[in-house]
Amino acid sequence: MTESHPRISKAVIPAAGLGTRFLPATKATPKEMLPVVDKPAIQYVVEEAVSAGLDDVLMITGRNKRPLEDHFDRNYELESALQKKGDAGRLAKVQESSDLATMHYVRQGDPKGLGHAVLCAAPHVGHEPFAVLLGDDLIDPRDPLLARMVEVQEQCGGSVIALMEVAPEQIHLYGCAAVEPTDEGDLVKVTGLVEKPDAADAPSNYAIIGRYVLDPHIFDILRRTEPGRGGEIQLTDALQQLATDEKVGGPVHGVVFKGRRYDTGDRGDYLRAIVRLACEREDLGPDFRTWLRSYVAEEM
Repeated sequence: MTESHPRISKAVIPAAGLGTRFLPATKATPKEMLPVVDKPAIQYVVEEAVSAGLDDVLMITGRNKRPLEDHFDRNYELESALQKKGDAGRLAKVQESSDLATMHYVRQGDPKGLGHAVLCAAPHVGHEPFAVLLGDDLIDPRDPLLARMVEVQEQCGGSVIALMEVAPEQIHLYGCAAVEPTDEGDLVKVTGLVEKPDAADAPSNYAIIGRYVLDPHIFDILRRTEPGRGGEIQLTDALQQLATDEKVGGPVHGVVFKGRRYDTGDRGDYLRAIVRLACEREDLGPDFRTWLRSYVAEEM
């Protein structure tokens, strides 16, 4: 694992989903803009990409997603009002999102699945390896998963996916990987993948979570990939081809993640993520934890 591969600089964030699980809140507001404490979920994802050295970010959007672009753009009227008030703290927070990264946007058009959304990034990415970050999974910055995945890709080439061990009865909710161990404890060789298998058919309890570092050969495979589960073009199906034929795009490895992950794709987990993050904030945590203990003691 000493061979060096090209440095990754581009991140792709698919954000064209309708967010139907959060209706009616997402009728006019993109689900990615729902606040997690006091920042929209999508900002956490962009911050993660930037912290891993990926400051060229392409967002795959759809209809009614204009607020995403506005959030990462300058708001001169608001900035001017805050400057006049002398509110430097809030001004810095407003400017933070517009200064994070070089942002680009492309519309998916037809919602044909994650594989199709990734394929929309081909003209921007070109022939370079790139990262894909899904907005439903927020990874705690104290557990640098993406940086580790980038490191593995630069050493091994090919593609790298993030894996997490889940209970067997939960594996049907995820893509699942068949794996072989390597000499590194958190790294496995992926030999096959299947999208949302029944527990009895799952090759392991290693679930794919929403972080990928992909070889650009994935685009050629996605162009040939037929719609799979749910009638959509599945990224998992394309990765299965890479995993079974290393001559095209190199090997597929998996980084087994055991850190802190906040799932905001489900209403209950979204609320739990807010509580966990609020409890850990220096400015909110002490008072919020005191209130939470009192609420649990009195109401539960």
